[in-house]
Amino acid sequence: MMGLADMERMPYATDLTDEQWALIEPLVIGWKQERVARSATGDPGSCDLREVVNALLYQNRTGCQRRLLPHDLPAGSAVFYYFTLWRQDGLDQRIQEILRCQVRERSRRLEDPSLVIIDTQSVRVAAGVPKETTGLDANKKTPGRKRGLAVDVLGLVIGVVVLAASAHDNEAGIALLDQAAERCGMRLEKVLVDQGFKDAVIIHGAVKDITVEVVRRNPADKGKGFVPQSKRWVVEQVNGTLMLHRRLARDYDHRPDNAASRVYWASTAGMLRRLTTPTPTWRDAMELAA
Repeated sequence: MMGLADMERMPYATDLTDEQWALIEPLVIGWKQERVARSATGDPGSCDLREVVNALLYQNRTGCQRRLLPHDLPAGSAVFYYFTLWRQDGLDQRIQEILRCQVRERSRRLEDPSLVIIDTQSVRVAAGVPKETTGLDANKKTPGRKRGLAVDVLGLVIGVVVLAASAHDNEAGIALLDQAAERCGMRLEKVLVDQGFKDAVIIHGAVKDITVEVVRRNPADKGKGFVPQSKRWVVEQVNGTLMLHRRLARDYDHRPDNAASRVYWASTAGMLRRLTTPTPTWRDAMELAA
């Protein structure tokens, strides 16, 4: 009699397709080989790494706890083990950066952008998140953590920083400027920010030979409600899209760097869809959320 373990599982909507897995498999396999070479035992392990990625994407999208992952996916402890190793070794960022370059090339742009947009968003945290990693955003009256993003004009993530919500936007802005300068190199010329960022960010940009421009609201738009600001609105759109990943709607991770890694994996999922869907639109994301 065939047991449950011998049956091929039914796919989930968040599973990688063969085409999507082919885009990141060399990076994952390369990481595994390097890890085995550094291992004292040389044991490569028996866990299917494609299924580990599937479990991460499933958890990101549904927001479920590790212990509540479906039984036909790898055990939650194994998923968290690899999630932690990949974050520590920077594999999550390497995958995201390589896919970003591919998406930009597909859009007939150079690999690295010359313009980056930076913004922050305060999100509430779940019970059990250490108090010392959280705070109160005095401006938005939101307790929790502050998530900072640096994106290009296509809405592709360049950098992520997660701080206590009590941290000033300048602290996030300076960290994001450093990440953007490192990942975009000499191509980066200008960064757009909103009025929450002050002189410290502008000065830090000048030190790195980057022009930081504060995009101010048009006085004529007062009383009209939300009015998108040219180019800068892209980062707001990215924040909205990230909320489709329920794991990011609230911060559940005890470590801020784990929370940042969740954003990289959400970004990776979106770019894999872009690269393997003939004409991706915002409706694709909405249909997956339904």
